[in-house]
Amino acid sequence: MRALIVALVIAAGGCASAPPNPDAPHTAEAFGIAPYGIHETCFRLAAGDRLDWRFESNAAVEFNLHYHDGPIVVMPLTFIASTGASGIFPVTVAQDYCAMWEAGAAGAVVSYHIRPLRAER
Repeated sequence: MRALIVALVIAAGGCASAPPNPDAPHTAEAFGIAPYGIHETCFRLAAGDRLDWRFESNAAVEFNLHYHDGPIVVMPLTFIASTGASGIFPVTVAQDYCAMWEAGAAGAVVSYHIRPLRAER
């Protein structure tokens, strides 16, 4: 009986997932956002890093890249009524940055790829 319990504990430990990779891209294909809904994905970025980003949407959305500085939300990048955009954002302030999409009355289907490009340290 003891051997069975040990085997079950070992098997359960094998199911544990590894911590997420902070350098892995965040990607979604045809992600649905409800009418007036919001979706965001976040990264911890250091000064000197860059963020390679792009998105496409079937309907106009508001898009921003933002971070919180105490009670203030800082949006260094914003697009209003956009169906797509891309770029490389240079990070000058170390923060937790979030890319955020907000749908209008019809909702939206968004595809995106956002990848941190780490500075040489």
